[in-house]
Amino acid sequence: MVIKSDEQGSNVSTPTKRIRWATQRVTGPNERRIRQSIRDRFQNRKTTPAEKKRQSGDTSHLDGITEEPEESETGDGQELSGRRIHFNIPLPDAAKDEDGHPIARYERNKIRTAKYTPLSFVPKNLWFQFHNVANIYFLFVILLGIYWIFGNPNPALSSVPLIVILFLTAIKDAIEDWRRTVLDNELNNAPTHRLVDWNNVNSSEDNISLWRRIKKATTHSIISTYKAWTFKRKSNAAGGKSYTQRALDENRPSVETRQSHRASVFSIQSGTSEDGIKMTPVPSPQPEAGQHLHNDKLAVNDRPTTSFSFEHHENAPPANGHISPAGQPDKEYVPKFYGSIMDPFKQVPGKARFKSDHWKNVQVGDFVRIYNEDQIPADVVVLSTSDPDGQCYVETKNLDGETNLKVRQALHCSRTMKHAKDCEKASFVIESEPPNVNLYQYSGAARWTQRDARKPEEPGTEMAEPISINNLLLRGCSLRNTDWVLGVVVYTGRETKIMLNSGITPSKRSRIARDLNRYVVYNFVVLFCMCLVSGIVQGVTWAKSSTSSDFFEYGSIGGRSAMDGFITFWSCVILFQNLVPISLYISLEIIKTAQAFFIYSDTWMYYERIDYPCTPKSWNISDDLGQIEYIFSDKTGTLTQNVMEFKKCTINGVPYGEAYTEAQAGMQRRQGIDIEAEGAKVHKQIAEDRVKMLQDLRKMHANPYLHDHELTFVAPDFVNDLAGLSGVEQKTANKEFMLALALCHTVITERTPGDPPKLEFKAQSPDEAALVATARDCGFTVMGRSNDSIILNVLGQEQEFTVLNTLEFNSSRKRMSAIIRMPNGKIILYCKGADSVIYSRLRPGEQSQLRRLTGEHLEMFAREGLRTLCIACKELAEEEYQMWNREHDLAAAAIVDREDKLEAVSDAIERELTLLGGTAIEDRLQDGVPDAIALLGDAGIKLWVLTGDKVETAINIGFSCNLLNNDMDLIVFKIEDEKLETAEAELDRHLETFGLKGSDEELQVARKDHRAPKPTHAIVIDGDSLKLVLENQLRQKFLLLCKQCKSVLCCRVSPSQKAAVVRMVKNGLDVMTLSVGDGANDVAMIQEADVGVGIAGEEGRQAVMSSDYAIGQFRYLQRLILVHGRWSYRRLAETIANFFYKNIVWTFALFWYQIYNNFDVTYLFDYTYILLVNLAFTSLPVIFMGILDQDVSDKVSLAVPQLYRRGIERKEWTSLKFWTYMLDGIYQSVICYYMGHFLFAPAKFVTSNGLTINDRPRVGVFIACATIVVVNTYVLINMYRWDWLILLLTAISILLIWFWTGVYTAFSSSLQFYKAAPQVFGQLSFWAMVLLTAGVCLLPRFAAKAFQKLYLPRDIDIIREQVRQGKFQHLDRYEAYVPPGKLPSAASSEVSEPAKLHQRGGKALDDDERPIYPPSIANTGTTHNPRSQTGSDGTDYTGHRPSVEQRPRASFERPIRPSFDRMRDSMDRIRPSFEASNDFTSAALLTRLESSHSGTASRRHGHGSSSLR
Repeated sequence: MVIKSDEQGSNVSTPTKRIRWATQRVTGPNERRIRQSIRDRFQNRKTTPAEKKRQSGDTSHLDGITEEPEESETGDGQELSGRRIHFNIPLPDAAKDEDGHPIARYERNKIRTAKYTPLSFVPKNLWFQFHNVANIYFLFVILLGIYWIFGNPNPALSSVPLIVILFLTAIKDAIEDWRRTVLDNELNNAPTHRLVDWNNVNSSEDNISLWRRIKKATTHSIISTYKAWTFKRKSNAAGGKSYTQRALDENRPSVETRQSHRASVFSIQSGTSEDGIKMTPVPSPQPEAGQHLHNDKLAVNDRPTTSFSFEHHENAPPANGHISPAGQPDKEYVPKFYGSIMDPFKQVPGKARFKSDHWKNVQVGDFVRIYNEDQIPADVVVLSTSDPDGQCYVETKNLDGETNLKVRQALHCSRTMKHAKDCEKASFVIESEPPNVNLYQYSGAARWTQRDARKPEEPGTEMAEPISINNLLLRGCSLRNTDWVLGVVVYTGRETKIMLNSGITPSKRSRIARDLNRYVVYNFVVLFCMCLVSGIVQGVTWAKSSTSSDFFEYGSIGGRSAMDGFITFWSCVILFQNLVPISLYISLEIIKTAQAFFIYSDTWMYYERIDYPCTPKSWNISDDLGQIEYIFSDKTGTLTQNVMEFKKCTINGVPYGEAYTEAQAGMQRRQGIDIEAEGAKVHKQIAEDRVKMLQDLRKMHANPYLHDHELTFVAPDFVNDLAGLSGVEQKTANKEFMLALALCHTVITERTPGDPPKLEFKAQSPDEAALVATARDCGFTVMGRSNDSIILNVLGQEQEFTVLNTLEFNSSRKRMSAIIRMPNGKIILYCKGADSVIYSRLRPGEQSQLRRLTGEHLEMFAREGLRTLCIACKELAEEEYQMWNREHDLAAAAIVDREDKLEAVSDAIERELTLLGGTAIEDRLQDGVPDAIALLGDAGIKLWVLTGDKVETAINIGFSCNLLNNDMDLIVFKIEDEKLETAEAELDRHLETFGLKGSDEELQVARKDHRAPKPTHAIVIDGDSLKLVLENQLRQKFLLLCKQCKSVLCCRVSPSQKAAVVRMVKNGLDVMTLSVGDGANDVAMIQEADVGVGIAGEEGRQAVMSSDYAIGQFRYLQRLILVHGRWSYRRLAETIANFFYKNIVWTFALFWYQIYNNFDVTYLFDYTYILLVNLAFTSLPVIFMGILDQDVSDKVSLAVPQLYRRGIERKEWTSLKFWTYMLDGIYQSVICYYMGHFLFAPAKFVTSNGLTINDRPRVGVFIACATIVVVNTYVLINMYRWDWLILLLTAISILLIWFWTGVYTAFSSSLQFYKAAPQVFGQLSFWAMVLLTAGVCLLPRFAAKAFQKLYLPRDIDIIREQVRQGKFQHLDRYEAYVPPGKLPSAASSEVSEPAKLHQRGGKALDDDERPIYPPSIANTGTTHNPRSQTGSDGTDYTGHRPSVEQRPRASFERPIRPSFDRMRDSMDRIRPSFEASNDFTSAALLTRLESSHSGTASRRHGHGSSSLR
């Protein structure tokens, strides 16, 4: 098959259709292999992984591109290993089992992120709960107590605490998991349209396993029971159906029967032009009468088939409107014959129809029809679309958080398919690679037998067409700007790419909960020792003869001393059971539930725009929020709004535009400038310039598409120059520049009717939309497309420009070009791209002055945190273009190495360009992001950015977020040859800078060092290089290098790489990690981190579904971590320590009593005391300590973020603290017991009525009451916050034992305990002993705390003293406190309510009101230290040149341009940034850069990769 081209070389070119060949991610040469680690993940699947990809052919050169022979269409001629999916073709015998069912089993499309099902909840939940050692222990004690021989007086009653704990925990887990189940059901039951009443041979409805039948029956029975119960309760209520039920019952109208809410500028008032699509059960309406759309430049005889292209009318003139010199239209372009998968001779029953069905019923091999705005239910190969060119547009925000549109193509062989009957006629096989995690690659092939309709007797020809990622719609994406898409399903459920990248929902446990088992084991050791001593002593004692027991005992139960000791051992296990705190676990569950409620109720983390509070989805890890040391963040949609705004440009050496960015404000803050005053002044100037520019624009042209509130490019001088006030040359340059912006793009125009009408641009990237929108605002409006033309309104005059070719952007080219035939017949190539790439392709020896000026302007723009692009053009001769176009057609028709050949052809034409200027676009950060990052940095938290964006974008955002500054040495880690040896040498070289070698000893030191690294270095690494350094032999060196860097930015990384980086840091450094993101590509790292946070912004919610906490904006992290996280961690640590303490006091008091009864396991206390001590007598104070205790307020926590560092260093819960409390408890147990013991030792205890109260139960009341008073008072002493509620709860807990004793002993059923309360409480000695015992027990603890606070104060002690001294009273002026120096940025256009400052008084903060911080935290945002390593920063950190005061200078002998001159003057006061010596937009290096790609056309090596070093 050979493409026919114009052999005559006519003077007028034939316009070719735009080919979107570069929308996929271009990979490195070694990335064509699936990594072994990924293959290992799927090695147990039924389908084996592909061993290799298709072999690439010889490298094609421009002068030798030839079309492959027909037999090589599929690549290497071999069948792809993986799966074969048959459509209307019987399965071969080898693919069927003995019952005739398909051997291949594919995953269901039903997904489950919940951990439980109705059938598995009870056993699985019990399995998880009995991971707690204490639960296993108490189950054993209950089973032990069943046997009377061990002396348990009431075995049934002793099981109640464990049953209550298991039940309450199960309820909590059920509620938590039910939310995930509801979201799963909403997704699984979402409607889609799939083909029914036809035979899908790839699956069998009868081939359902027995286990699945049982699960379905169980689920259906539970649902039926629930519905019946609900119906019974609401029998009198009005009935109605849910949306899902209505969607299943009603017929969905076809595309022709429904009116779109928005239409293209060329589709208004148009009729239908084709038969309706056959749906169920009502057929679509027949074609309506044609309507016409008239335009000065466009006459259309029929409606457009889509909102963005026209079908070529049979009698219409050529689309480009050009006539050859002979007066005849150009020779018709003969397209390549791709064949058709539809068999023209196949007889079909015609019963197939598309029916609305649930997502969960979609199977591999199904035909599905997807409509505009619908989500993709599975991974689908596109067969046809509503666009005649086979194009469709998808939004991938659920995958990557971006709302920009991606172009996907239908297979050429199936583009004529439209109806259900066409699906029945299609006979083909898809050979697909096995499921894998790569979101940017797919390899497959469609094979069929091509029949000639004119020759029915011939058998047909075998044909094939390759399938790439451009033909695949991924599950989770949404269809946009396309009426419908017809496709076939290749992957379902857990085998879809989005689910493979998500992983399974992990069951997370907090670090304290994991450590808790270790300390419970310590208690087991203590318990074992106590029981062993008791057993040995009791056995030895009973073995002695001639003792009083011979006269008073009737023999032992065991009969011999060894057996007596054995029985005593297990009896002591029951007696001392309180030593292992079973109530601790249920108390922790109560505390964590309350903490989750407080987090949910925090109004300062409520995002009003989407009505979303901070939502805890995992309640049991709140204490982990107080120990976070590393945060891993996505960029797009997480740090940024993904909203691009055109701010500045430079044209013909003249800078235009006014802006005040976050990065500029951050730079000025480091220089000590008052950014509030500076920001207010600049914004006032910008507002005045905006008004003037709008007035001037409307004077020049009454643009109906200019909306005042949408104008982002503020430059009145640009309008003056466009009007010619600065001369013809600058006017022409400005017009040519705006034409380039309006023509060099792939934007789709949508028109919303109104007065005036509104044009909306849909682009593959938000950058493109911003460029086109600015051109519109300046009077160069893109009205739409007609076939291969773009209609522009140029300052009020409509003109048609023919798009001959579009060479799109990708990550390796870093540029995009459009070849345009102008209305005057000239052919112009417009090119936009990265500055280094464009500069290397400029015409050598020309425009030296313009290059220097433009490079200087671009450097200024980049330092302001703006994303820069260069714009260039080139005029092509007709003959030159014709020759190049023939080579381009051949490359576009290639099947093997198509992308490489197209890139080589494109590179040949994009040379010897003429520089027009550059643009600067701001990717707006979310409100408060730089301040939140700075505050987290002050707390000692390190932030890494893991993004799929390119390196340049990440660097810009790094500056905007203050992650990067001008004093940092930037390490751009990029391994060109992708060899491990090269990567290792590069790592060694950088490690030498820090005096490291990457040894194990250095890693051990790094794990103990929690200090923030010096702000001198930062790392930027791309995905290909990251893949190398994550290998086992290099991972440790890379980790140690990153540990020394203040900031780490990983770019172009896949979801699995994000998770690998988190795993490397979490396990390698043994630190607590938090991941935050908003898209499905962030799910893997969210689940891998100790804490996962999902951003529930205006993008997709996939990350939220899999997260532990969901927030509306990134800035809420500072409050979630620094306030709630720190509180939760400190509260939990103190609660657990006090729990162990109080159990030690109680249990050892029993143990000391055993010494005096030969360890015969006699109960000193009444058995109800033993059951109620943890349940009632001591539970409330320690529980409310974990819920309400507060060392400092939330405002102080944010004002002094360095208080958080104790959590990073894990100093609140340590082994030393545990053993200190244990020893303190043992000491106090001695005092509690022996105070009562020595009170009764003289044996002279006779009451006033002559009766003694020295029997065991009454002595137990003396000791028990004193112990309860001591324990509760001790807990109160350890609290920071004493208010009326805490004091009341402590008093209630203490009085509760008096209340219970009085009530219980008032009844004769208490037996020997009867009347014990009045007898004991009536004795003065009882009250004296209680008070004396409490004083002696608590005195050491009180003295130790006083000594520590006076002579060894911690940071929190000093801050609390300052709070009492009133040095933080200024915080009360604000409703929501924002730390000084961390105010809402003056560059921010909008700050939502919780982040705003509400000052109650107008007085400024005096110096004497500022806190005096302790030495360990002195460097804060309120006490500036220019050389701080742990504070905010300082531009004088290293030895750069001193500040030089210079007067502001006007630029280029033109009127002063405030923004540019202000920025330039600011740059003169600091040392040259790292761009001067690194790969970034340095003006000096751009000026020196040779035009390495402007030579001969045959030079192609290194294109797009010129180094600026």
